[in-house]
Amino acid sequence: MTIILDAMGSDNHPIPEIEGALMAVEKLGIDVILVGKEELINQNLPASYNKDKIKVADAPDILEMTDKPVEASRKKPNNSMAVGLRLLKEGKGDAFVSAGNTGGVMFNAISILKRILGVQRPALTTMFPSKKGQFVVLDIGANADCRPDFFVQFGIMGSIFAEKILNISNPRIAMLSNGEEEGKGNQLIKDSKGPMGKGGFNFIGNVEPKEVFAGETDVLICDGFTGNVFLKTSEAVAKLMTEIIKEDILSSFLTKIGGALVRPAFNRIRKMLDPREVGAARLLGVNGLVFVAHGRSDGYAMYNGIKAAQNDVEKNLVEEIQNAILNQAEG
Repeated sequence: MTIILDAMGSDNHPIPEIEGALMAVEKLGIDVILVGKEELINQNLPASYNKDKIKVADAPDILEMTDKPVEASRKKPNNSMAVGLRLLKEGKGDAFVSAGNTGGVMFNAISILKRILGVQRPALTTMFPSKKGQFVVLDIGANADCRPDFFVQFGIMGSIFAEKILNISNPRIAMLSNGEEEGKGNQLIKDSKGPMGKGGFNFIGNVEPKEVFAGETDVLICDGFTGNVFLKTSEAVAKLMTEIIKEDILSSFLTKIGGALVRPAFNRIRKMLDPREVGAARLLGVNGLVFVAHGRSDGYAMYNGIKAAQNDVEKNLVEEIQNAILNQAEG
């Protein structure tokens, strides 16, 4: 198996990407193609790296985080995202991972790989921890404005994802809203309820954030604007909580003693809330496995993004979604 990695994506490229690739080759036994400025990548690769397992593909252009995705991609046709995605389309690799500009990844993925037949809008998808395990959220940033028919397709893709990746049978699908009651939510939520109920999946209605984190749903559907705010707020609260607990534990001799006793539990919670453990979000709905990591990703986060890509390749996720969308259209 070969994972194609955009070596120019992260804020500190190419160091985190190289570190992640080296870990992946050692721990997962896969091959990695690092795509980016060849000279810069080679300068940062250790002399002892496995040249049979790690290859470098030259891409002279870089899409910066501040670039406008469409305009910059056209002006820089040989950017690392485009080169990597072309390699994926040509069958030179099994999945593509980038920590670069999200809009750039989405534009290049749709332009080069195209959408799965029948999919109107691809959706960024990630996992969150809950009291009962994990749940899936889509969209978390690809589509700021949505329509009810987009929500139905998100529900189909999210259902397949939960079944294949989280091993959840007949996953519960819900829409994020400001209340569970009939009539709650904005116009999009109200207009989507009927179509979602006929989507062919286990739709349970609206949920509030408190039900979501209590584990009352397996797949959470929302527009990209709401999903992105939900994601960033959740990460910020998790970070605040861990920092406050850590400061309180270190505040006195007695709390330090108590902290030593609860350290294993605290470390488990911190790991559960750490976005680096997820590694990367999936861009579901395009004809290929595409993953978007955070720009601030370190080597460990990049490794987990590669690991997630390996898992999805093994589960034939794209083919499963293709079949589900086709079946829904025929029904």
